[in-house]
Amino acid sequence: MKEISKDAKIETKCLHSGYSPKNGEPRVMPIVQSTTYVYDSTDDVAAVFDDPTKSLIYSRFENPTTDVVEKKIADLEGGVAAMCTSSGQAASLCSILNICQAGDSFIASSSIYGGTINLFNVTLRKLGIECIFADFDAPDEEIQKLVKPNTKLFFGETIANPALTVLDIERIANLAHKNGVPLIVDNTFATPCLCRPIEYGADIVIHSTSKYMDGHAVQVGGVIVDSGKFDWTNGKFPSMTEPDESYHGIVYTRDYAFAPYIVKARMQLMRDFGCYPAANSSFLLNLGLETLAVRMDRYCENALKAAEFFEQSDKVQSVHYPSLKSDKYYPLAQKYLPKGASGVISMSIKGGRDNAVKFMDSLKLASNEVHVADIRTCVLHPASATHRQLTDEQLAAAGIDGGLIRFSCGLENIEDILADAKQALDNI
Repeated sequence: MKEISKDAKIETKCLHSGYSPKNGEPRVMPIVQSTTYVYDSTDDVAAVFDDPTKSLIYSRFENPTTDVVEKKIADLEGGVAAMCTSSGQAASLCSILNICQAGDSFIASSSIYGGTINLFNVTLRKLGIECIFADFDAPDEEIQKLVKPNTKLFFGETIANPALTVLDIERIANLAHKNGVPLIVDNTFATPCLCRPIEYGADIVIHSTSKYMDGHAVQVGGVIVDSGKFDWTNGKFPSMTEPDESYHGIVYTRDYAFAPYIVKARMQLMRDFGCYPAANSSFLLNLGLETLAVRMDRYCENALKAAEFFEQSDKVQSVHYPSLKSDKYYPLAQKYLPKGASGVISMSIKGGRDNAVKFMDSLKLASNEVHVADIRTCVLHPASATHRQLTDEQLAAAGIDGGLIRFSCGLENIEDILADAKQALDNI
């Protein structure tokens, strides 16, 4: 197959980027179900341990099936390299630990996913890394006051889960770069089909691939994409510019200038944590990626119609969906998400928690489950589930109240989705 140009449509890249079979090879990407790789000599093995980018070592580091998926996702996001992980949480963790150590701090949006808040605010704090939460809608000067000499990065979500705030990527990237640190963006809800954060200045992009990329709720995974654009030699990141004694004195910015961040993540963190996906999981992820572009169109179409329906209901207190003209983030959505704002809607039912639960328990088509961004419509009560560990103050900062429901539109006929929602509302 001919090489796909950089300006090729996302739909084509979803289908073809990565694995390109040659004569006599299988049309579908093969599953290399092996932990182990064979070498011709002891010297060949030693050479790979000196430089793991020369060949495969072990499937705790890399696998040929996963390698294809990593290259495809990097291409979709406009990055230079990617590393898949066993979950989205693992991607979040590794993206931070790759450049932070005990004594460092970083700044994150206060409206990010509750599980990530817990990871940053509790677990990383135990490791000596401070996360400072900020309202990224605040003026630059207010956010700037939170920056410390040991600040190593900024972190946000393109579309926050479940608050559905929209990150002003370009503005926050400029602020991060002004302080000599990178911006990491979780692009899970938008996917590269709706937004490519690197084009607006983001330096690292991560995903929970369990969501839209997979789309079918069959496997958990994550990915980190390196833009290859950030200058790690500005004096703030000695772990990038000084010899790594655990790898024979390698200097990542010198020896792997094309993608020092992702190479370091693989050679240090993946080596030690081993949070790498199985080949079969990567095969399933690739199947999801092949239909991602067409699915995102349907998700966005269904969600906008559902959001408009909920907005008209006298039993709904408020509806948050960035593609709604009435939404606070509509202007930012027009800039960053002109094709749509994913299939996820956040809405608050009048009467608080009791009525929200009554609505959810009355649904017949939609499933009440701890998942989102599936091909099937599903709902969740964040205050009782994904954000249950947050304090009242943290819930408020994340835009969550007792009546808030995360409504994830699937690919069913929109008339069926709306009919189910109507009968559930009628039961309140």
